[in-house]
Amino acid sequence: MGGVNEIVLAEPRGFCAGVDRAIEIVERALAKFGAPIYVRHEIVHNTYVVNELKAKGAVFIEDLAEVPPGATLVFSAHGVSKAVEAEAQARGFSIFDATCPLVTKVHVEVAKLAREGYEFIMIGHKGHPEVEGTMGQLDHGIHLVEDVEDVAKVQPAQTEKLAVVTQTTLSVDDAAEIAAAVRTRFPKVREPKQQDICYATQNRQDAVKLLSPQVDIVIVVGSPTSSNSNRLRELAERLGTPAHMVDSAAELQAEWFDGRSRVGLTAGASAPEVLVAEVIERIRALGAVSVRSMPGIEEKTKFPLPKGLRLDDIPPPQHIS
Repeated sequence: MGGVNEIVLAEPRGFCAGVDRAIEIVERALAKFGAPIYVRHEIVHNTYVVNELKAKGAVFIEDLAEVPPGATLVFSAHGVSKAVEAEAQARGFSIFDATCPLVTKVHVEVAKLAREGYEFIMIGHKGHPEVEGTMGQLDHGIHLVEDVEDVAKVQPAQTEKLAVVTQTTLSVDDAAEIAAAVRTRFPKVREPKQQDICYATQNRQDAVKLLSPQVDIVIVVGSPTSSNSNRLRELAERLGTPAHMVDSAAELQAEWFDGRSRVGLTAGASAPEVLVAEVIERIRALGAVSVRSMPGIEEKTKFPLPKGLRLDDIPPPQHIS
């Protein structure tokens, strides 16, 4: 059987603006205040990134009781509930919020519509920190649906003022199908003006839709906890292409590539390009001779850093002359 010949890279892939910003917040906090910097939940869902930051002095915790008084605390890119925010303030931490601005946008919308008397149906995955954060913006009146079946079971207190919100990292197609079921059951439901699924999730899924039919196998670089990475693997499989998700090159298995000459490669929004490079090297070792990038959208989104961590707030590092 023939072996691997070509690697085709999806474009765009890897880090999005929200992930870039979140990692930079932790790195700058370490540079400015020194270790340890406490981070509530994995800053982004990537093992390599978390381990790199641990090595630099970041301490990842789930329970704020583990953080000593007066410490510097960073909220992860996924966002937090009002209860967590209030507890962090009450404990007197110095707080930097690395919540992705596109998640914050959903939080702001929920708060605004709740004041107008709306209840919410949230499309998302139970237990995901982003879902816990968004649902935790309110103490009642927000109902989670994970699939079309759940829509039939939802019991809002009223249906006159009902709005839909979604987790930012879902399958675009799944979310559309669930939202359609919500509309069918609650015809007056209000939907967001711009969908809540973020540009990066959408772009990476669109790239996999272009990539999958052109290759014999798809490899997604991403960690098991990463929602958007899991969706990329599922999408390739749904399009009929065998797909595997790997946390690093070490997880690649040679037998996956038997008889598959063209390998498609992408990475979730929290996976660094260094891991993609290592995967490319490993697949080259299995025989790939060419690597090419598919044309795709060039992402130019950039998010500002929080006050207190911008470049002009931090003296430049002293270089030895």
